[in-house]
Amino acid sequence: MSTVRQDAWTQDEDLLLAEVVLRYIRDGGTQLTAFEEVGKKLTRTSAACGFRWNSYVRKQYKSGIELAKKQRKELKKEHAIKLPDHAETDYNSINNKLYATDNLTISAVISYLNHLEQLENEYTKLKDENYTLKRKVEKLEGEVQLLAEAKIELETSMNLVEEDYRALIEIMERARKMVVLQDDEKNKKVKFQMDRNGNLERVEK
Repeated sequence: MSTVRQDAWTQDEDLLLAEVVLRYIRDGGTQLTAFEEVGKKLTRTSAACGFRWNSYVRKQYKSGIELAKKQRKELKKEHAIKLPDHAETDYNSINNKLYATDNLTISAVISYLNHLEQLENEYTKLKDENYTLKRKVEKLEGEVQLLAEAKIELETSMNLVEEDYRALIEIMERARKMVVLQDDEKNKKVKFQMDRNGNLERVEK
């Protein structure tokens, strides 16, 4: 089992932390997952990585964060909803049939329009479903981010409590040693002397 490090951060470690977090921002991942990945690589806790990012590294990469967010938006646009392959095939097939002859009939035009309406309805339905799912994903991502921040705060608080507890134990140990020393000093002050009858009696200094 590897020991969790608590030494100072190096420049290379800060750079690794920044690269991983920016990659997760660009790809739409959560910062908590990024902290966990960095923690495993550097044998540090995710809370320590999160604290280092929020307290120092993030301030050094403001432009990089904005660029990563912009790239994330562009990636979302690239993955925007498209008509299914069969819908595009159906449209091309209908279009070819419609213009395959110079003698257009009313029934052919009506059939063509009906198919277009059907494709439009399918597209609208998919678009609405995609919008709903995107809203759910954004909501869940927000909740995950809040939970991640709360987790980091709790871990930080727990570390502070542990430090206070260790400090209290040290204070109690020092107090115990002082009491023992005082008792030893008292014992050193005690002496014995001979009384008139030749018996030893205890005399305080």
